[in-house]
Amino acid sequence: MPDFVGAVDQGTTSTRFMIFDHGGNEIARHQLEHEQILPRAGWVEHDPVEIWERTRSVVQTALNRANLSASDLAALGITNQRETAVVWNRRTGRPYHNAIVWQDTRTDRIASALDRDGRGDVIRRKAGLPPATYFSGGKIQWILENVDGVRRAAEDGEAIFGNTDTWLLWNLTGGTDGGVHVTDPTNASRTMLMDLETLEWDDELLSFFGIPRAMLPKILPSSHPGLYGTTRPDGPFGGEVGISGDLGDQQAATVGQVCFSPGEAKNTYGTGNFLLLNTGHEPVRSKNGLLTTVCYRFGDERPVYALEGSIAVTGSAVQWLRDQLGVISGAAQSEALARQVPDNGGIYFVPAFSGLFAPYWRSDARGAIVGLSRYNTNAHLARATLEAICYQSRDVVEAMRQDSGVTLDVLRVDGGVTANDLCMQIQADVLGVPVSKPVVAETTALGAAYAAGLAVGFWKSTEELKQNWNEDRRWEPRWSDEQRAEGYAGWKKAVNRTLDWVDVS
Repeated sequence: MPDFVGAVDQGTTSTRFMIFDHGGNEIARHQLEHEQILPRAGWVEHDPVEIWERTRSVVQTALNRANLSASDLAALGITNQRETAVVWNRRTGRPYHNAIVWQDTRTDRIASALDRDGRGDVIRRKAGLPPATYFSGGKIQWILENVDGVRRAAEDGEAIFGNTDTWLLWNLTGGTDGGVHVTDPTNASRTMLMDLETLEWDDELLSFFGIPRAMLPKILPSSHPGLYGTTRPDGPFGGEVGISGDLGDQQAATVGQVCFSPGEAKNTYGTGNFLLLNTGHEPVRSKNGLLTTVCYRFGDERPVYALEGSIAVTGSAVQWLRDQLGVISGAAQSEALARQVPDNGGIYFVPAFSGLFAPYWRSDARGAIVGLSRYNTNAHLARATLEAICYQSRDVVEAMRQDSGVTLDVLRVDGGVTANDLCMQIQADVLGVPVSKPVVAETTALGAAYAAGLAVGFWKSTEELKQNWNEDRRWEPRWSDEQRAEGYAGWKKAVNRTLDWVDVS
């Protein structure tokens, strides 16, 4: 068997390709950003063709750097930004519209209407999700209703849908020349269209959005040999590699963090934050604003479920300081600037740029900086931005404790923001529990590689994967209980100021 496994990680701001060895160590990588298209306030789009071109480029560059070829890879896994909807023509391969990104809020009236007439309760019961702009179903409906010719093409079987995993899988396996139209339960569970119990598309849910079933990809296990097809020799790999793993990015990170037992949790710090708690083989219905989602399904085994707290804006708040305000010149500078002050100087920044996700689910909220006085400086704003990342995560941890009864002993963390030492220390302080970072911080790509490698026997079991996990850094809480309570009370007050800003009725 070849010595390596590859993983394509198609994220919100960039696409990367990584190669791992049997120990889960990184052998090579390449990463490229793609354009964030912002046509109007609240709208966020990507060009699917650009994403495919970036994917081709990162694969070829990483293979060349490592002096490897398709024959050196035992398997290929895919992981992706979830909920970002692509609709394209299966005959021509051309998208009908830019991909509508998970952060986009143009479907707020669609989501509000679902809740007003009782359909929202059905979606919660069957799909485990609240009606929200976040998920793919409303985005597909918007494209069907607003892009000329798509409705007819969908009814004729020509217009097809996928999150970005499906788009890449289709292109990697031949596109218009025999490309497979498939997804896995972790991605399908982010659409408001799949029944959590059966792991199948649900006709009643489809009827709520007016979506023809023929548009939807076939749902296959997250890890299974050969089910996702084989790369084409004329594609970026230059040869045939079996695609045997597909996981949405946050579920992939949960696998990469080897959270295979109920009660184990991880938090990924990226564009947004995503905290997942493994709940085992039975879905736990949230009463506190969390999502019930599929964590993974390996082969013919029973699916494993998770409670998830999805936070829209965390790392992208730091990007906002850089790109929109010019307060910092790069993400790394946020830590140095924030270290200039001992605390937030009384200000809180709630980055509700696209409303608030878990546990609030308020699309009427908008961003706010509160508590300002003449005393405050850009350093206080930088500190408040890092604190916002951590307080939003605490909101989710509190909701998980109420839903599941699980009190965390430690929080496993990964993602780009974990490079910010101050932010991780604040996270430990705000939560009052240790925060632990693994040696391999790119757990999203690693999880996709694990899913693919398990399917073909490259790794024999999840127990073997657990042995690959090693801690790189641990942050212990330093705040007193009084500091922690006072800070969180101020945060909750600030959140309240952001509500009822936009009329979505």
